[in-house]
Amino acid sequence: MGERKVTVAAEVGLHARPAATFVQRAKQAPMDITVARPYSGDPVNGKSILAIMGLDVRQGETVVISAEGEGSETILDELAAIAGAP
Repeated sequence: MGERKVTVAAEVGLHARPAATFVQRAKQAPMDITVARPYSGDPVNGKSILAIMGLDVRQGETVVISAEGEGSETILDELAAIAGAP
């Protein structure tokens, strides 16, 4: 299983527009994608806008994005860029 640790850079955190952009890209992937806050709870479905927003990730906090399967490294790179983009 591949994973990326990303520090969220957007002022609004992983909410609203950044979350929507993240989920739109995640939904295009054929594999399951999860997002978690390190050391605080279970991972959530990376293809669910409500689950992502429910994490309440703020600017400067770190998330772990995970995926497994063919093409997962590419998807993880793209999702990490979205989550880490200001």
